[in-house]
Amino acid sequence: MKHTYKISGMSCNGCSTNAENALNTIDGIKVTVTLNPPEAIVETEKPISIEKLQEALSAKTHYTIADIDKEKSSCCGNDSNNKVEIQPQNNNINTSLKQGNGIFYCPMHCEGDKTYNKSGDCPVCGMDLVEEASTKKATQYTCPMHPEIVANEPGSCPICGMDLVPMESAEEEEDKTYLNLLRKFKIAAAFTIPIFLIAMSDMIPNNPMYKLMDLKYWNWVEFAFSIPVIFYATWMFFERAWRSVITWNLNMFTLIGIGSGVAWLFSVVALIFPNVFPDQFKTEAGTVYVYFEAATVILTLVLMGQLLEARAHGKTNSAIKELLKLAPNKATKIVDGQEKVVAIDSIHPGDLLRVKPGEKIPVDGSIHEGEAIINESMISGEPVPVQKMMSDKVSSGTINGNKSFVMITEKVGSETLLSQIIEMVNSASRSKAPIQKMADKISGFFVPIVVFISVITFIVWAIYGPQPPYVFAFVNAIAVLIIACPCALGLATPMSVMVGVGKGAQSGVLIKNAESLEKMDKMEVLIIDKTGTMTEGKPSVEHVESLDPDFSEADILEKIISLNSFSEHPLAQATLNYGKDQNIKAQQIAKFEAITGKGVIGELKGENLALGNDKLMADAKANITKEINERVTNIQKQGKTVSYLALENKVIGFVVISDKIKISSKEAIQRLQKEGLKVFMFTGDNEETAKAVSESLNLDGYKAQMLPQDKLEEIKKLQASGKKVAMAGDGINDAPALSQADIGIAMGTGTDVAIQSAGITLVKGDLNGIFKAKQLSHKVMKNIKQNLFFALGYNVIGIPIAAGILYPFFGMLLSPMIAALAMSFSSVSVIINALRLKTTNIK
Repeated sequence: MKHTYKISGMSCNGCSTNAENALNTIDGIKVTVTLNPPEAIVETEKPISIEKLQEALSAKTHYTIADIDKEKSSCCGNDSNNKVEIQPQNNNINTSLKQGNGIFYCPMHCEGDKTYNKSGDCPVCGMDLVEEASTKKATQYTCPMHPEIVANEPGSCPICGMDLVPMESAEEEEDKTYLNLLRKFKIAAAFTIPIFLIAMSDMIPNNPMYKLMDLKYWNWVEFAFSIPVIFYATWMFFERAWRSVITWNLNMFTLIGIGSGVAWLFSVVALIFPNVFPDQFKTEAGTVYVYFEAATVILTLVLMGQLLEARAHGKTNSAIKELLKLAPNKATKIVDGQEKVVAIDSIHPGDLLRVKPGEKIPVDGSIHEGEAIINESMISGEPVPVQKMMSDKVSSGTINGNKSFVMITEKVGSETLLSQIIEMVNSASRSKAPIQKMADKISGFFVPIVVFISVITFIVWAIYGPQPPYVFAFVNAIAVLIIACPCALGLATPMSVMVGVGKGAQSGVLIKNAESLEKMDKMEVLIIDKTGTMTEGKPSVEHVESLDPDFSEADILEKIISLNSFSEHPLAQATLNYGKDQNIKAQQIAKFEAITGKGVIGELKGENLALGNDKLMADAKANITKEINERVTNIQKQGKTVSYLALENKVIGFVVISDKIKISSKEAIQRLQKEGLKVFMFTGDNEETAKAVSESLNLDGYKAQMLPQDKLEEIKKLQASGKKVAMAGDGINDAPALSQADIGIAMGTGTDVAIQSAGITLVKGDLNGIFKAKQLSHKVMKNIKQNLFFALGYNVIGIPIAAGILYPFFGMLLSPMIAALAMSFSSVSVIINALRLKTTNIK
C-alpha cells in the first residue's frame, strides 16, 4: 500500500535527501521524499503509525511529518449536450502550469548543488537565483468566450459550444527576472541619460545650459534625478553589497556598491556642504566636483550587464526547454473500445493509447497493436528513424511516422525516460567541475586584493598626481573597484558546463555531473563489458544438445527453462523465449539460487540441477569430459556462449546462445583507439568466446570468466598504476566496477542499477556514444579554459589601466563609466563564448 505524508521544514534538495534517508531506516518500508511538493510517499505492506515515522525523522533531522489524505477521487461534471468534462483545479495546478518547478539555484554554483525553494539573490555572490526547469507539463483548457470555464482536458465549452483552447502557461521565473530587470533598466536609463547630458554639457564652449541656471542648481537637478536610480532601479546592488560585507562573502557587488556608493555619497556631501572641501576639489564656479553622472551611469551599465546576462542565461538553458517541449499535453486514450482525448496527467500505467501518424508519443510504454517507424533523434541523437514491432519499447517525446498503433502505458510522469533526462540535465547543470575550484580560490582572495589596490591607487595619485591630485586619486580608485568585477570569473565554468550538458542530452549522452564531464577528457583506458555493450544485448538460443541418451533435447530444454524461469539474466530470458516457441512449459523449481558470474542452481522433483559455466560445473562436481570440452570449445571459438546443464554430478546437456555484435561497435572502438584510448574487454563469458570477440573487434586486450569482484580488482590495479580508467557496462554485475572506475558509462538499454552507478549514460546504448562523450568533454574543457583565460586576462589588463598606468606614457585615463561598461561586457563575452558549444558538431 502507498500513503502520502506532508513534511515541514525542508528548504533544499539536501533536506529531502536527509529526510528520505532517515525514514528509510524503518524496516519494511520504502520511502521517496520530494521537495516540491514537500511530501513523503511511503510504500509498506503493513500499516505504520505516524508516531513511528516522526520518531525516525526526529532522530536525524528537525523536520515534522503530518498525515494527509492525497488519494482524491476524480470527480467530473459532464454536460450531456456538449460532452465535456470540467474538472476542479487541484492544489498543485499553479506549480504544474509553470515550466519551472519552484526550485532555484545560483548560476555561479557558489554552494555546489544547493537549491532554494524561493526566488531571490544568492547569499554568497548576490546573483539572481535561477529556477530549474520542471518535468511537469500539465496544461489546462479554457473557453475563449467564457474564461470562467476551466478544464483539464480539451473539448467544447458547455455554455457556448466553442472549442476549448490551451491556457497560456505562467511565465517562467527566469523570464520574470528578465522582465523585472528590463523595467528597472528603462527607469534607470530614463533618469541617467539626462544626468549624463547635464554633466557632459560642461564640455561645450559657452555652455548654453548655464544661461538657464547656474552650475550649482544643475547639480541639484542631477541629485534629484539620481534618487530613482539609486533608491529604486539599482538599490538591489547596494543590498547585495551590504549582505556580502556582513557575511564576508565578498563578491562583485561589494566592489560595485563601494565604488558607486562612495561616488554618490561624496557628491551629496559636496552638494550640501561644499565648504568642508579644499579648493582643489572645486570648480571655477566655486562648486565642488560632483559625480552623480559617474555613479548613475556605472549602476545603469551594471544593470544592463545583468539584463544581458539574464537573457543569455536563458539561452544556456535552451536545451532543457527544448526537451520540455517534446512532452505532449494530451493523448488519445482507449476506454471500452472508444477513443477519448485526455490530459497527459490522467494517464496511468496499463492504459491503452492510440498514437496517430505524426503525433508525439505521450508516455513510455510498448507497442500493443500494430507497428511503427519512430523518429527517436530528439532522445538518442541519431537521425535515422527506427522500426518498432509488437512489444518493442517506445519513449515519451519521440515522434510517430506514418502509421497508427496502439501502445500500452508502462511509465508516466517523472518515471519516463524524457523526465529522467531532464532531471539529469538539471542536476548536472548545477554541479561543479573540479576546475572551478581554482576559480573559486581566486575569487576568494580577489575582492580584498582589489580593494587594497584601489587604496594604493588613491594614495599614489594623491601624492604624485597632477592638480587636483585628490580628484584624480578619487576617480582612479573608483575605476579600479568597478572594472575588477569577478563575475566573469565566476561564470566561466558553470556556463560552459550548462551548455555542454544540454548539448550532450540532445546527442543522446547524459552527463550525471560536471566532474564526470571533466574527467572524461583525461581517460586513458576504456574497459567494456561484452553482453549488451558491444553486442546487441538480445541473445537468442541457436540450439539445445543432449549429452545423455536418457534425455531428449525437449527434456533438456524443459529443465533449462524451469531453472531460468526464476532468473532475470538476459541469457535466461533468451532460453524462456525459445522454450515458449517450442511449447515447452516450465516445471516448479525448489531452492533456487543465482550465483553471480557462474549460473543458477535449484531442485526439480528432488534432484539437484545446475545451469551455467564450467566454474559452476566444478562447484557442482560435474565432470566435463574431454570430448564434451572439445565440442563446446569449437562452438565458443565462433563467439557463441554455451551453458552446461548438470543433473546431480553429471553433465547431461548444454544450450548454445548467440548475441550479435553491434554493427557500430567495431567503428566506435577504432575511433576511440585513434583518440589514444586503450580498449579492453572484461567479460564473464568463457575464454574462447571472449577471444573470438576480441579478435574480431581488434581490441587492445581482454579478460574472460570475470566475476564482478574480478572486474573491480582489475580496475583498482589499473588505477594503482596511474591510469585513468573508464568502464562501460549495462548489467547489475557491472555496477561495482562502474562505481570504482574514474568514469562509469552505462548503456541506456541496461539496468537501473548500472545507470545509477555511472557518471555518463548513453541513451542509445551504442559505443559511438562514448566517442561523442569524449568529444564533448574535450570541447567543453577547452571552452572553460578559454573563458578562464578571458576572465583572468581581462582583469590582469584592466586593473592596471584603471589604476592609471598608461597616464605617464600616453596621458590616458580610464573613466569609471567606461570601466563599468567593460566590466558588464566581460561577463556577457564569457556567456557568448559558452554558447558557441551549442553549434559544435558531436558525431
